[in-house]
Amino acid sequence: MARVPNVTRESIPENQRASFDEIVQERGEIPTGGPGSVMLNAPEVAKRALGLALFLRTETSLEPRIRELGMLVAARENDCQFIWHAHAPVGRKAGLKDESVDALRDKKDIPGLEDDEAAVVNYGQEFFRTRNVSQETFDAALAQFGVLGLTELTNLMGCYSMLAFNVNAFGVELPEDSPEKPLPV
Repeated sequence: MARVPNVTRESIPENQRASFDEIVQERGEIPTGGPGSVMLNAPEVAKRALGLALFLRTETSLEPRIRELGMLVAARENDCQFIWHAHAPVGRKAGLKDESVDALRDKKDIPGLEDDEAAVVNYGQEFFRTRNVSQETFDAALAQFGVLGLTELTNLMGCYSMLAFNVNAFGVELPEDSPEKPLPV
């Protein structure tokens, strides 16, 4: 169960209501699930953060398969059920192999990764586990994505970690109809 009630226009400070209204108008409703449902408690934060998340999810130079893998690495390394369940099916549809997604979920070695996929997984896992990236791992990712792509990938994983922090800390519940198995945490 979520730790705070769903946000309402009346529950936020008056000086943030214009941003609240803008977000609700863009979405067509007040979000009741996912990171937006939490972040809307601070509409100015939500406006900026969710805008960045949308850009990183849909408009970077990275192909969708790589973007989704970056999101899944961030979800798995942050034990974020919500983001995992939102993006694992999308990642599969974008071309990630089922066995790769399943192995990532189960924290097992991932067989048969393409070179660009291995660069994403190694880069993300190394950073999340050590809070740093070795020169070798950095260079491998740079060779795959260039400076622009690697900067986008880095920020995508960082942004999705922020979203994971929000849904994990606030106890956002999973949709009941998720086709994915839960992350073993």
